[in-house]
Amino acid sequence: MAEIKTKGKKHGQRVKGGLITMPFIFASEAGEKLAVVGFQTNMISYLTIQLHMPMTKAANTLTNFTGTASLTPLLGAFVADSFAGKFWTITVSSIIYQIGLVSLTLTAVLPKQKTPSNNGESCQQANSGQLAILYISLLLLAIGSGGIRPCVVPFGAEQFDKTDEKQKPSTFKFFDWYYFCMGVSKLVAVTVIVYIQDNIGWGWGLGVPSLAMAFSIIGFVIGYPLYRNIDPVGSPFARLVQVCVAAYKKRKLAMVLDHKLLYENNELDASISISGKLLHTKQMKFLDKAAIVTKEDFSKGGSDPNLWRLSTVHRVEELKTIIRMGPIWASGILPTLAYTQQSTFSLQQAKIMNTNLTKSLKIPAASMIVFTLTTMLLTIIFYNRIFVPIMRKITGREQGITFFTRMGIGFFLSVLATLVAGFVEMKRKHVLTSNPDEKISFSVFWLVPQYALYGMSDAFTSIGRLEFLYDQSPESMRSTATALFWLVFALGNYGSTLLVTLVHKWSAGQDGSNWLQNESLNEGKLEYFYWLITLLQALNLIYYLFCAKFYTLKPIQVASNDNVDDGVELGPNV
Repeated sequence: MAEIKTKGKKHGQRVKGGLITMPFIFASEAGEKLAVVGFQTNMISYLTIQLHMPMTKAANTLTNFTGTASLTPLLGAFVADSFAGKFWTITVSSIIYQIGLVSLTLTAVLPKQKTPSNNGESCQQANSGQLAILYISLLLLAIGSGGIRPCVVPFGAEQFDKTDEKQKPSTFKFFDWYYFCMGVSKLVAVTVIVYIQDNIGWGWGLGVPSLAMAFSIIGFVIGYPLYRNIDPVGSPFARLVQVCVAAYKKRKLAMVLDHKLLYENNELDASISISGKLLHTKQMKFLDKAAIVTKEDFSKGGSDPNLWRLSTVHRVEELKTIIRMGPIWASGILPTLAYTQQSTFSLQQAKIMNTNLTKSLKIPAASMIVFTLTTMLLTIIFYNRIFVPIMRKITGREQGITFFTRMGIGFFLSVLATLVAGFVEMKRKHVLTSNPDEKISFSVFWLVPQYALYGMSDAFTSIGRLEFLYDQSPESMRSTATALFWLVFALGNYGSTLLVTLVHKWSAGQDGSNWLQNESLNEGKLEYFYWLITLLQALNLIYYLFCAKFYTLKPIQVASNDNVDDGVELGPNV
């Protein structure tokens, strides 16, 4: 049975959890983001300048790494929810992440890892040994991220007791705090860390994040006595499979007319329904057959059911909830695909534009994302301090607007950002000089509107999706739900790799023309690529609005402190 350790105050003992734990928990996330963003933002430069990769190969390496680092959270969530718990998953994963950082730093420090360059001409690409060390380092980083990312959010949210009306609002404010902290870490990474990489060297540029990660691990572990820890309750994936198997075995049975006749077992479900029991819903009735009771479901003389033949209503509804969340979750893939272009082609645009702040001061091209992050942070502040209070008076909702509305606003802003990016690229090519490799006079600050719009979109879309996944997922699957949040980034990055590859192939002309040129963006049609993404996102927005309109929020029967049914709760956004 899952159990919250030291849930209340006994004999003068301080209640665990609450705001006091936030600095320790955020330290882990801040260290991971400082490292990965500091490298990832400038990774295209590292791969093309230091390792001399072709631009399309470097872009695909970047998106593949980002995608893999966003895919491994599924494994981390499985480990945390099944047997390790969130605290130990975060701790061990952070150590693996630290090893990857140190290894990656060595690729920039050791002389044998540097590829020779003949005055910028005919540069020798990294050999197989150099690439092997690079890829192993990236794999360790991806594995480490896989344990940190799915656990930090639910672990932090669990520090607030949702059954306590005084703490309940803090649970949902936590997501804004989390994303704000993550944004500040990213901001430091794309300014301070990128500056070090460009002006001092990659050894220090990767070494400083390594030290920061080491201190964050120490800080997180020191906070252990303060945390509220919920014990793992077994693999959620096994329960979902059991429901599917039981429903398949009973597929030929007639459906019962009264859902109250379906199997319930509060004692069996106690460990996975601490906050409340999921109630029966009318959708996907074929899965309800898993809860039809037959004689074969119990061993002779036994009272415990064979879970591969019989599931409780709560377990059936867990599966239904995950299935219902799928279409809304999938709608975040295309906006993520659009967002990734800031680290690839938008960065290459910035490199061939005028980056002068003054006659003697230039802004590093990789630091352009600072405008995305700054806008995102300002949008979060505006959202909480101004927008929510105003909308609360209009809608009467504690959160101001629903997470569906919040995501929808973000999706629209992402469409607008990509549309603007296409027009800016078209304008940039109108003012090219005769030498396509020369820094042109067109100011890099023309890119600011698209970066800023992406930042505004992120503040609405990503936090709204976090709230949706945490609120609507079964309580025993919160780590898995957060892993789904990062899986969107994985699919978005893999989707970008696929789209770049297809566009590069299909747009090739007999004269050698191509939308996405390896050698120079000036000879390509990058604006067409941006407008293709704009069209795809517009269709995706229509799809999302349709899914949101017909989505059914999960109904929960909440129990009071006296274990007496206290009514039905549909979530804060009904």
